[in-house]
Amino acid sequence: MIKTALFGGSFNPIHKGHLALAKTLCKQEELDEFWFMVSPMNPFKLNMELLDDNKRLELVKLAIGRNKKLAACDFEFRLPKPSYTYNTLLAMKEAYPNRQFILIIGGDNWLKFPHWYKSEEIRQLVNVWVYPRPGYEIDGTTLPENVKIVQAPLYDFSSTDVRNAIREGKDASSMLPAAVWIKIQKEKLYGYL
Repeated sequence: MIKTALFGGSFNPIHKGHLALAKTLCKQEELDEFWFMVSPMNPFKLNMELLDDNKRLELVKLAIGRNKKLAACDFEFRLPKPSYTYNTLLAMKEAYPNRQFILIIGGDNWLKFPHWYKSEEIRQLVNVWVYPRPGYEIDGTTLPENVKIVQAPLYDFSSTDVRNAIREGKDASSMLPAAVWIKIQKEKLYGYL
């Protein structure tokens, strides 16, 4: 079985924190692959303005470059919307029977996890790894058997912070992979002037 981490999100845009998480987990958890699964519509972010799905996917591809363990995944683009993790996992397990999928979520999402659609069923389908997020404390002693906390570098910014900085005319290069920042400037994405 190919040990494959699934990290879903809007990636609006992908930033250095996302990449650091992927590279750290590939190394310390001996993952074969780490897939950035670009979500076309997050059920919890229905009112959020999203850059075009394919443009966000393109930015993820630029960010990962030639790293063979990392991949940009558009699997959810072909599924009914909104994209619920349970439905996605069922479809992916059927499409990729030779992979052992692991769901990667942030500490903020773990605290909301009981409210996810079919959260208990998700845990029956895959192991869940939770990475720390500033301000979201998780007691590792209370976690279910197939859920674990993984250690990863902490970045004190989010995609929202990146978008806000760009709209305000600030230099967002410290938060973004170089190729992504160049693309944002060139195509005037996220209100870049």
